[in-house]
This record gives sequence, C-alpha cells and structure tokens, in this order.
Amino acid sequence: MINISQRVEVAESEIEWQFIRSSGAGGQNVNKVATAAQLIFDIQASSLPDFYKQRLLKKHDHRITQSGKVIIKSQETRSQARNRELALEQLTELIRSVSKTQKKRIPTKPSRAAKEKRLNKKKQHGQKKVLRKKEF
Repeated sequence: MINISQRVEVAESEIEWQFIRSSGAGGQNVNKVATAAQLIFDIQASSLPDFYKQRLLKKHDHRITQSGKVIIKSQETRSQARNRELALEQLTELIRSVSKTQKKRIPTKPSRAAKEKRLNKKKQHGQKKVLRKKEF
C-alpha cells in the first residue's frame, strides 16, 4: 500500500509498470538495459475517494491523459529500482496536490501612496523620452 495521507492509500496492484530503455546519451548501458520506469495509474478504476478522482480528472497536467490515466515516465538514474521509486514519489505528490484546497483570493485595491508612486514613475519615464527627442 502506498500512503497518500492518513486516510487515503493506493494499492500497489492498481499501478501498472512498464520498463523501457532510456532515451538520450548514456552509451552501451542505455542501449541494452531497460532502466526507465513508466508508471500507469487509472484514476477511474482506482480505490481513491470520489473527491480525489474528480479533482485529478479536472487538473490540467500533461501527465494525465484524456482517458483518465496518469502516465509518469522516470529515467533520471541508471537504476531501474530508483527510477521506480522516483515515479512513485511523483504520483503521490500529484495526488497530494489535489487534496489541498486553495484559499479564495480576496481582491484588493492599491493604496493612495502606491498610486502616486506609480504616477510619479510614469512622469519620470515620460521626461526621459522628452529629453531624447531631437529638435530641428
């Protein structure tokens, strides 16, 4: 079981793994050993609470497909086991990020001093441009 929070856990059986060859430079090791780990997690079929599922599906993240699957590819290290751990960490962080609700933004207005400061800066900038003009 993978702990997301105190109450939420994901079974390892819900995660599908594929091990592929890493891309990029790396010499002979890259060409013959499948060290890159690709994690596939189906949001719809998971045991996550509905609250998490809905938020994950609404989230705009390049790792979430249209069909509702999370695909994370990790190829940072030469070790397959370490890449697997890194992919799991990314998945847990993605799910945890959905559990936090953002504070509602309260619109504010700039103070009088801030407005005056902005206008003075604009006047100074305008004066700079006037001084640059060539007179015929």
